[in-house]
Amino acid sequence: MNWKKIVAALSVSALCVFPFQSVAAEENSKSLNKHVKRETALELKTVPKQISRFTYDSGLNFEYPDAVRGIYVTGHSAGGSRFDDLINLVDQTDLNAMVIDIKDDWGNVTYQHKDSKFNGIGKSYIKDPRAMLKKLEEKQIYPIARIVVFKDSVLANNQPELTFKDGNSIWKNGRGESFVNPFMKEVWDYNVNIAIEAAKLGFKEIQFDYVRFPEGFEKRDDELTYGHGEYTDKDVDNVQKRVHAVTDFVEYASEQLEPYGVEVSVDIFGYTATLPEAPGIGQNFTKISEHVDVISSMIYPSHWTSYFGIAKPDLEPYKLISEYAKLENKKLAELEDPPTSRPWLQDFTASWLGSGNYKVYGKAEIEAQIKALQDNGIEEYLLWNAGNSYTEGVDFTP
Repeated sequence: MNWKKIVAALSVSALCVFPFQSVAAEENSKSLNKHVKRETALELKTVPKQISRFTYDSGLNFEYPDAVRGIYVTGHSAGGSRFDDLINLVDQTDLNAMVIDIKDDWGNVTYQHKDSKFNGIGKSYIKDPRAMLKKLEEKQIYPIARIVVFKDSVLANNQPELTFKDGNSIWKNGRGESFVNPFMKEVWDYNVNIAIEAAKLGFKEIQFDYVRFPEGFEKRDDELTYGHGEYTDKDVDNVQKRVHAVTDFVEYASEQLEPYGVEVSVDIFGYTATLPEAPGIGQNFTKISEHVDVISSMIYPSHWTSYFGIAKPDLEPYKLISEYAKLENKKLAELEDPPTSRPWLQDFTASWLGSGNYKVYGKAEIEAQIKALQDNGIEEYLLWNAGNSYTEGVDFTP
């Protein structure tokens, strides 16, 4: 446990939350809201000054588990009938945590907030988030709020000056999604405000996802029109500007959230740990790790090419996860105060890889991934299934 965990724990005592960036997840997203008012986003851009030695008390009490073993939950699942089934799954097994969408892959906030500044950006997927969290408190299920940051079609369409332009149009990727510009401080504050509200609700951890530029950005950098904000005059090339912007956002968000007594985690591409930095998307594994409590690499076997000398990684889940874990352990050991490693594991079948390149993932494949982490000293993990249909009968502590 690093110093932030210790401070958060003491503060609460004194006063008595390639994700997953796969095609499967993205196709599961709902249509975006095209009618958000411009004024709404502008009202969210200023984060209030915070008192350095104050820790917010949400009124809910959650203990950090022996080791987080969690599942991903969409806003629709959290607000619907499936939620009770997912609670039962966690309650009756060695699972103990849920990562719940609070700002989803399109940019929708998944609940309606009573504060008027959130009017227009909230959906009613989760009708009563406080009641939901109280259910989790009763079962002592550790709640993590997932906030998708820079992939945000809602904000991009609402405020085109905060996104990337392809000619006169807002740029979209092949799946019709838009990103907002990580160089823009307004975008940072917009997301940090949403994170602060989640902390006030009672979430004990904020997990930032899509903390990056669009994939392959280095190939379209010269084709798109966008601002560099405060990084305009920075005397480095565009690759380093992107790395600085992504890293600086993570540091800034962690600082702003400190008074709320929450852990801060970031999802990151698994391959980022294999490189000094990912030049297109701006992710530097080491630099991001220096500013978070938890680092969650997405290491689904299906998402690797022939890394680590494994020709067909999806067919060898134990070996792939083990080889990655060895590499990550070396990277984190170089840090003075490393974050907790809590990778995302695969609980889905990657049939899109084609015959002979994938296998059906069930109990044995999930347990193999968990065992590979454990054999390399990594006790925490999260399971991803875009539809929240998790494999039954798994031993989550094999």
